[in-house]
Amino acid sequence: MRVLRVTRIIKLAKKNKDLQALMQTITLSVGPLSNVFLLLMLVLFIFSILAVFFFSTITEGKIISDMRNFNDFGNSFLTLFVISTGENWNMLMYDCIDTPPNCIQGQTCGTSLAPVFFIIFVLFVQNVMLNLFILVIISQFETYYMGDDNPIIKYQVNMEVFMKTWIEFTVQKYRCIKLREKQLNSFFKALPPPFGLPADTTDDQMKKVMLKMGIRCDDGYVYFNELLYRCMRR
Repeated sequence: MRVLRVTRIIKLAKKNKDLQALMQTITLSVGPLSNVFLLLMLVLFIFSILAVFFFSTITEGKIISDMRNFNDFGNSFLTLFVISTGENWNMLMYDCIDTPPNCIQGQTCGTSLAPVFFIIFVLFVQNVMLNLFILVIISQFETYYMGDDNPIIKYQVNMEVFMKTWIEFTVQKYRCIKLREKQLNSFFKALPPPFGLPADTTDDQMKKVMLKMGIRCDDGYVYFNELLYRCMRR
């Protein structure tokens, strides 16, 4: 447990905007990355079944052993998962390429199609699927951080403006915890767009907008998270 104290270094990320951007990018990429991961598992599933069909009779070799073989689906899946990282895939291919009379039937005999199988698998998994993970993260970074009008920067700017206006209205009486419902009209007029409403908005128009927003009040007060959430939805 004491060793886990080294994770305190992660707190430095709160003070570094670049690290925050990278961490937020990874968080935003979880959904697309999960889809790529499922696709990778599907590819491994298909190739594992094909490997059992072609190489299940091979029991001995330089790489093939009791722990690493294609005798059943489980071992085949684990073996292909290992070589998807590039570990000894060529040696495994040589184990599966022997054909009679240069092999022992039922032990080392494979098929001449082994090079086609392994080269297609390695090219597809290592050069396509694994690079998709990098592509997803880069695309998310470009979407949310590269452009000047990206949504993350817009949110951060609008969030700062919202917080300043909230402090002005709540710091004296309510210590920035809540806002009186009767002050919502003045609050929205003081809050700049896009969160706020134009200063020339009539009271009737203001009421209609706030009704559509569905702001929830608690004993005549509105709290920070509730109001921010409704403003963002609008």
